[in-house]
Amino acid sequence: MKILGVDSSAKSASIALIEDGEILSEFFINVGLTHSQTLAPMVKNVLDNTNTNLKDLGLFAVSFGPGSFTGIRIGVSLVKGMAMPFNTPCIGVSTLYSMAFNLLNENAVVCAVMDARCNQVYNAIFDIKDGKIQRLTKDRAISIVDLYKELKFFQKKVIFVGDGAELCYNKKNNYNLNAYIAPKSLRLQRASSVAFAG
Repeated sequence: MKILGVDSSAKSASIALIEDGEILSEFFINVGLTHSQTLAPMVKNVLDNTNTNLKDLGLFAVSFGPGSFTGIRIGVSLVKGMAMPFNTPCIGVSTLYSMAFNLLNENAVVCAVMDARCNQVYNAIFDIKDGKIQRLTKDRAISIVDLYKELKFFQKKVIFVGDGAELCYNKKNNYNLNAYIAPKSLRLQRASSVAFAG
């Protein structure tokens, strides 16, 4: 089944097409342009370059937050508009949960964090082992101090992912954590991870 993933929950935006666990195409942009300007042309590019029609899609997956209210509205509206003519099923995916898929090959605790300002982050914690993700917390807003109080109890290494990863990682020495930051290529939200999560 072909799945089109859409992420517009933050400054970056991306569109991905996957089939049978493989990425067929992914378009990622992180230049701060308005998602209303970029998403539709990105979808066209991905579909044209894979010789895929909207009617060929079996599912749409879209990030539904946390994140930018306007960005999420644009992404969800785009997906609903594309799905409606063919009655294609749609699924909303937690932005934080989808980011855990960026690190599916790790054996670690993944701490997905998005900057919520005022020393707070939107956060969820996941345990990844043998390519499987186990959710350890619900999506929430939490202070960085309270987050570190939780993280110090984990025996496995902790990997920060998301646009708040650097913010949290830079404060790790104050708390003596076995913490790392995801590489830049895997750090931000990606539509392919939204599609896999879907």
